[in-house]
Amino acid sequence: MQFLKGHGTRNDFVILPDHDGLLDVSPALVRVLCDRRGGIGGDGVLHVVPTRSVPEVAGQADVAEWFMDYRNGDGSIAEMCGNGIRVFARYLVQEGLAKTGEFAVATRAGVKTICVPEEGDISVNMGVPELLDLGQVTVRANGRSWSGTSVSMGNPHVVVPVSDLQDAGNLLDMPTVDPPGAFPNGVNYEFVVGRGRGRIAMRVRERGAGETQSCGTGTCAAAVAAARWWSPPRPFVYDVDVPGGRVRVAEQADGSLILSGPAEIVASGTIDDEWLAERLAAELAAPQTAAVQKAGDGARPAG
Repeated sequence: MQFLKGHGTRNDFVILPDHDGLLDVSPALVRVLCDRRGGIGGDGVLHVVPTRSVPEVAGQADVAEWFMDYRNGDGSIAEMCGNGIRVFARYLVQEGLAKTGEFAVATRAGVKTICVPEEGDISVNMGVPELLDLGQVTVRANGRSWSGTSVSMGNPHVVVPVSDLQDAGNLLDMPTVDPPGAFPNGVNYEFVVGRGRGRIAMRVRERGAGETQSCGTGTCAAAVAAARWWSPPRPFVYDVDVPGGRVRVAEQADGSLILSGPAEIVASGTIDDEWLAERLAAELAAPQTAAVQKAGDGARPAG
């Protein structure tokens, strides 16, 4: 099995090319590969597969040849990943599967348009965000509580303003949200501070991955919430500082968001078949209570 390793602002991924659509990407396989101590290590897996090969998105094949089948580090399926799709696009261009300039990628959150220049940051149109009408939502972490702003970027987020990024604590444990049933499939938590005109900073605790160095959809949700709280000129543009670097979120006239930032492929190789068989057998035989921690271990920012 071939693999590559890439990251966008240190939100890192194992890339699995599957140009014939034959690979069975099981939750156990994802957990084994994303294990930072005994595997390759990553916040998630980017499964590169032809759109026509996947029934749930085959209807997008006329406009997007390739489907980003994204999996969180614990093996769960996610609808969208803003950093991941830039890494995915970088891979397609690097391998000659797409040309520089604009092209489309299929995702579970719909078709996304990517722009890969000859040099520099990659941009993706993330679509129009949705402010979720869930009433009063309260987030609790580190013995504190905040009122949250709920935003969907194809996947769910709840964003809270904090005085200091350390107010959220070490985020080893998942924050809680009230009412408990507000997000039945889990939610990503963003903790945000203002850094002056047109600039914010955030930390994120992702469902299925733990605290990560960055989250592309999370930076978009944070920018949407910040615009709601602090009413900048519209359409807004925010530079978003994350522990792994900086991205830019720019609102368009139609309400859609353009996310721009770096994306790098750092390694490629072959997974040892014997090792993989042994690890998969052990993974399937073991309880999965620590799956999220295994995937997220080592991804936590220092500050």
